[in-house]
Amino acid sequence: MNPFTQLLHLVGSGAAAYITARNLRDLKTRPDMLAGLQLAEAGAVPFLETLSKRAAAEGDTWLADSLLRHAQDERRHSQIFTHALKQLNKHVDLSQFAEKPDSEKSNSDSENRRRSPFLEAYYRGYSKADLAPDRIDWMVFFLSTHILELDASRDFLRMAAVLPDTDTASASLKKGLISIAQDEQRHAAYLLEAAQRRASYAAVQSWVDEWRERKVNAIMAMVGNLLQNGDKRPSLVRDGVPAEMVDEAIEPELTPA
Repeated sequence: MNPFTQLLHLVGSGAAAYITARNLRDLKTRPDMLAGLQLAEAGAVPFLETLSKRAAAEGDTWLADSLLRHAQDERRHSQIFTHALKQLNKHVDLSQFAEKPDSEKSNSDSENRRRSPFLEAYYRGYSKADLAPDRIDWMVFFLSTHILELDASRDFLRMAAVLPDTDTASASLKKGLISIAQDEQRHAAYLLEAAQRRASYAAVQSWVDEWRERKVNAIMAMVGNLLQNGDKRPSLVRDGVPAEMVDEAIEPELTPA
């Protein structure tokens, strides 16, 4: 990574870390922050499970097992964020994600469903079809996800550090975030190993540098969008805990498997 890219990485990561830490510490913005994280972790599960089946079909048992464990970790992470929302008497509002009849769709619907500025920049040049689990290039998956997981492990530790220990909800969430950070670090390691099993050290390092630069550009795009337009997304949460979720309101095991 060249010095200029490294500088942008530090600036962009610092700005993103400040925004996420502020939103998580503030009890007014924490629920939406948790809901976004819960949806992201849960949404990764079927993708990883499909990749695991693909790896098994290709005869790579080690990769298939690693991906399956990754999917199980993501499911547990989702449960941690769900539990944290329940402690605040909130739950994710899934109704806004229901598909509308054509007669009720507005002209802005397609715009609202576009990928985030971050993902748009990070995966620039790749179509949705290119990134589908049944056809994504393995090296693209390994190294783009390696960078995301590596940085996420640090981000979750930073988030945990800003949470107080003075209330049960914050203390429980802090414990969960530290556990998630440990998982993300392990994910980053196996993904890098998977890449190294299929390509030379020099080739892998070149791809790592490329995805690091993409991450820097994506962070700058995200921060720029927030500074220019603010966060205009609708709230992702509703008050209360649905009756069918009450019996499940048990804190998940936070010790890494």
